[in-house]
Parts: sequence; C-alpha cells; structure tokens
Amino acid sequence: MVDKPFRPTGTRPHVVVIGAGFGGLFAVNALKDDDVDVTLIDRTNHHLFQPLLYQVATGLLSSGEIAPATRQILKGEDNVHVVKGEVRDIDVDARTVTTELGDFVRTYTYDHLIVAAGAGQSYFGNDHFARYAPGMKTIDDALELRARIIGAFERAELCDDPEELKRLLTFVVVGAGPTGVELAGQLAEMAHRTLQGEYSHIDPSSARIVLLDGAPQVLPPFGKRLGKNAQKQLEKIGVTVKLNAIVTDVNEHGVTYKSTVDDTEETLPSYCKIWSAGVAASPLGKLIADQCGVEVDRAGRVPVNPDLTVGDHPEIFVIGDMMSYQNLPGVAQVAIQGGRYAAQAILDEHNNGQTPEQRKPFSYYDKGSMATVSRFSAVVKMGKIEVTGFIGWVLWLAVHLMFIVGFRNRVTAIASWGLNVLSSKRWQLTTTRQQLHARTALEKLEEIADQPDAIIELKDNTQFALPDRRESKKQQ
Repeated sequence: MVDKPFRPTGTRPHVVVIGAGFGGLFAVNALKDDDVDVTLIDRTNHHLFQPLLYQVATGLLSSGEIAPATRQILKGEDNVHVVKGEVRDIDVDARTVTTELGDFVRTYTYDHLIVAAGAGQSYFGNDHFARYAPGMKTIDDALELRARIIGAFERAELCDDPEELKRLLTFVVVGAGPTGVELAGQLAEMAHRTLQGEYSHIDPSSARIVLLDGAPQVLPPFGKRLGKNAQKQLEKIGVTVKLNAIVTDVNEHGVTYKSTVDDTEETLPSYCKIWSAGVAASPLGKLIADQCGVEVDRAGRVPVNPDLTVGDHPEIFVIGDMMSYQNLPGVAQVAIQGGRYAAQAILDEHNNGQTPEQRKPFSYYDKGSMATVSRFSAVVKMGKIEVTGFIGWVLWLAVHLMFIVGFRNRVTAIASWGLNVLSSKRWQLTTTRQQLHARTALEKLEEIADQPDAIIELKDNTQFALPDRRESKKQQ
C-alpha cells in the first residue's frame, strides 16, 4: 500500500528524525513544544538504553526497564508524530524519506533531516560469525543471548560426556571494550553466585569465562592503569583474559584465535559465544554519503562538516554513531550532544534567522567514560581523573540511573540492583524457544521468501505457502 508523500498540514518547518536512540530522542526533546513539526521514524517502537543491554542478557533487568515505548515517552507532544517503519530510501535532492512497514509504504517530505540511526555489530567482513556468536545491539540480541547462556547450563545438567560438558560450560566473549568487560563480569557472577545450588548434577562455578581481544590491553580507551585494574578485577572473579588474540573462525563448536605475539593458533571449544568486538554504522550512512558526494569510512560512518551536516546539504544532519568527526567515540554523550546541537541549529535558523554559514562548529564536551567490572567494582575516567573500585561503582550507578527514561523504570532499576546486592538471585532469567531460535529462523525465511512457491513444513507435517514478496513489491 503506497500513500502520497506525507507532510503535516500548515506552513511550519518539517523536521524528520530517523532513529529513537539517544541522538534522535534528545533532538526531538529539544524541538518539542516549538514552532516546528517533527516526525520521528524508527524501526522499533522503543527507545533503547543500549549500555544496559548486557544486564538484560544476564537477568538483572527486564527489557522494559531499559527500553520504554517511544510513544509513551512523547505522549502529549502535539508537534511530534511518531512512526514505526524501516527506512528504505532517502532522496536528498527531492528531500524525501521512504519507509516500509509490512505492506505499508510511505514517503515523507522534509525541510530538515536528522539521521541518528545508530550502528550495528561489525564482524570485520566475517558476517557468517553472527550465526554462532550474536552481538548485543538490540533487545532481541539480549534476549537471545540470555536463552543461550541459560541454555548452556541446562544442557550441561543433562550431559554425561566430560569433553562436551567442558564445551557447554565454556563461555567466550570476543571484545574487551566496555560491553565485553561488563558482560564477562556478569557471567562470572552468575556462575559463581547466582546459579549456585540450583543444579543437581553440575557445579555452575566450574564454568569458564574467556574474554578475547586483539588489543594488548583491556579497555584501551581508558588508558593502561585503568585497563590493568579492570583486568586484575576480572581475573579475581574468575574470568580468563586473553589479549593479542585475533579471532580467525567462529563455528558451532567453538572459537579459533591466533596470537599476534607468537603467531600460534588455538581453538576454544564453546557452546555459547558472544561478539562485542566492533560496530558498523547503519547502511543509511552510505546511502546519504553517495548522494552528497562524500565517502564513508571503514566502519560506514559519514564524514560531516563542523556543523554536523553532510557535503553541500546544510539541511541534513548526521549524528551519533553514524558520523565521523574529529575521531569522536561512539558513545551516548556524543549522540546526545549532537542531537541537541542539530535541533538548536534548526531552531536558530527558523526563529532567529541564522544562516547555515553562521553556525558555530559543534564542540563536544567529554564527560568521561565508565565501565562496571563486577559487583562493587567499576572503572571511571573523567579527563585526568581516574576512579576505581567501590567509588567508581557508585558513580557508574548514579550516571546510568540518570539516563534511564521514566520514573518507574528508575525505581525498578534501583530495586533490581539493590536486591542483587542483598541477594544472589536474579528475577529476569526466564527464557523461551522464540528467544533462542527466532533470529536464525527469520534469516532462513528471508532466504526463501523471494523464491516462487516457497513452502514451509512444520514438525507436524503441516505445510503453508509464503506469499511471493517479489510480486507484492512490484505492485508497490
């Protein structure tokens, strides 16, 4: 179903924002209640606090606590129109954005465009690794990983083969950045604390958690002292850290890596593998860059002007993980400050008559970086100030609590963290078959969906035919 190009009625400027992450949401918040019309487009129906996904994967928090519905967040904002849909095309000359949701295809015209579609997991050209080692960029990823983690222990409980038992209880995390470090720490706490006494035939504390990275230290952006501190704490709680280790293969059976020190190769048999080693900007970045006459970098990020616009298009802002500017990292604060800057530039143009040439360059204020290593231990870097241990953990709690959206979600997060301190239990360890298998099943469906007369056969021999999507798209 194709509609004619959509634009709010009236003469106010129309701002289209792609992405409801930190960059997009903070841009919309800066534009709400002002004399502009805003259309926020996102492929999901929620705003995701991505830095806490690992706590969903390990049962500390529920998905709703870190991913409230976007419509609820923006309820009552009369100048904001929320749209769920996959952006399929952007025409920078016609100033249009085309979205698709099932059979519904709609095109939106814009006066200003803010692109904050974020980034996905990068496997550095080895995309087939994803089947065996999921990343952690979405709620779906976190729930699948939870099912894989718990599933490994459940299978181990039934296993009589010593070698297979060892494989089932070996968890490999690839990537020693903040996500990998935090996840490895939580896996160790689950094995040594949470799951103790819950199984009859296995000792969960015998699980081996291995953290791999090609870099020579843990948490490279944090500096050597904090990196060594984090590694020491990880090893103290039972994590095996292997550095200077480049992953060369990931399959059903395990992970193979090569040492950059002595060029030796080793394979770690493992049932549950998790990838947190790199990011790749949304493909929308290349779509825009090609039309604007610029080239994306190796991670797919778009080089932007000092005012975060692209090429000769002062009406198009690219922010957050999608932009390449002054080597800024892909962290929440870069997205937040970029979103606010883009929104203010638009308001200055329409409210104060400021021309694009008069815009002040975007200036990023670094508020620091932090990562929690384990219960009561975190590392924090704020300029020249470095904090570790319990004080760092308290700072981490305070900052992350501040950025959780919604009073109720903050309260429940505090309760969950507090109960975990007082008790070894985690109340979000439920898993389902859908969580475990849905991603690979959907990928298989995508493979065959464009084949004519595609047939799906279920275990009970029931068959059903898939519609020919090629024909439906042709009609669109």
